[in-house]
Amino acid sequence: MSRTLAPQLLGCCLLATPLLAPDAHADFSNDSSANLDLRNFYQLRDYRQDNATQSQAGSWSQAFVLRLQSGFTEGPLGFGLDATGLLGVKLDSGAGRSGDGTLPFSPQTREPVDDYSHAGLTAKLRYSKSQLNVGLLQPQLPVVFRDDTRLLPQTFDGALLTSNEIEHLSLTAGQLWKSRTRESAGSDDMYIMGRSKAFASDEFNLGGATYALTPNLSASYFYGELKDIYQQHYVGLVHTLPLAKDLSLRSDLRYFDSSDDGQAISGPVDNRNFNAMLTLKAGAHAFGVAYQKMMGDDPFPTLNGYTPPYSHNLMTIQTFTQAGEKSWQLRYDYDFAALGVPGLALMSRYAHGDDIQRGNGLANGAEWERDTDLAYVVQSGPLKDLALKWRNVSVRSRYGADMDENRFIVNYSFKFW
Repeated sequence: MSRTLAPQLLGCCLLATPLLAPDAHADFSNDSSANLDLRNFYQLRDYRQDNATQSQAGSWSQAFVLRLQSGFTEGPLGFGLDATGLLGVKLDSGAGRSGDGTLPFSPQTREPVDDYSHAGLTAKLRYSKSQLNVGLLQPQLPVVFRDDTRLLPQTFDGALLTSNEIEHLSLTAGQLWKSRTRESAGSDDMYIMGRSKAFASDEFNLGGATYALTPNLSASYFYGELKDIYQQHYVGLVHTLPLAKDLSLRSDLRYFDSSDDGQAISGPVDNRNFNAMLTLKAGAHAFGVAYQKMMGDDPFPTLNGYTPPYSHNLMTIQTFTQAGEKSWQLRYDYDFAALGVPGLALMSRYAHGDDIQRGNGLANGAEWERDTDLAYVVQSGPLKDLALKWRNVSVRSRYGADMDENRFIVNYSFKFW
């Protein structure tokens, strides 16, 4: 889809909505929903390395995300319209603790803003088992995996088509025009994270397919292209092997091949990323082991705005995707429902990476990270579905920042209708 056609299509959807027949209005409104998602987010990071530029970074903040979603009009071609408003409010922080990746702050004073917000519309068209969304998007795809680990989620502007017309086959195609980071109210062109913002593009093309070969085996292929900057091919395979009652082995293999695209205005891109994870689930327990290897001269390319890589060794702070890096992970999960406490869950994981290529004449780097989550979702009563999470993080790096961090997160959603 061209960038000129998609905005016109969005306009047509908006103009067509008031002209719909009364019956069409019924489905448009009767199938609608309105939700207000609340997130209270506290984060405190202590820097442990010698000569750190600041001792701490952190903030306490509150997010409000209002989602208004319509149904579809009747007929072969259904129209719909969604609206999303996002607001982040500072409750406590300061110039000495800014830069934690949660609140925007002034480059001059380093003082975090009191609040920031943005809003957007998403027009929807549905035909049979295919749907086109144009406007504000939050894709969760291997080649563009948006971030939602802080106060507000990362969003994009673009068009995305999904189709499930063929049984067991899901097709996706689209184009993104702008990126909006998790700590920004404004949108930007897209560029490679860690490289100059001066070399950016307003055209990210994507497409892919996922096919369920059997009920326990699926295969995926996706392609992403940030025009004149980089292109990326992805192949994935997921298999679940039942071993006995309440015992199964899940295998998840992922491979990326990334290279520069067109005029390569941001410089060369040369990276292959292989990562795999095996998870043995035994009743309330889950034991996981993962391995990841970077090949090529460059780190794994991701979009600006902290867009995380779709890889198993993606941790809270580190991604283990530097040039030449090899990393492994051990993970353990436990569901306390087995002990009569439904809603309570524990996750702990440790990842270690080494052989990081730091450049000519520099010794290779190494790093590790340990994350532990304790989460609880209220099961009944007036606070049913209130979700609480405590996350403890430790990061150590041979040549980077050392840090210990704690996060306390409370999520709750009001459903108006």
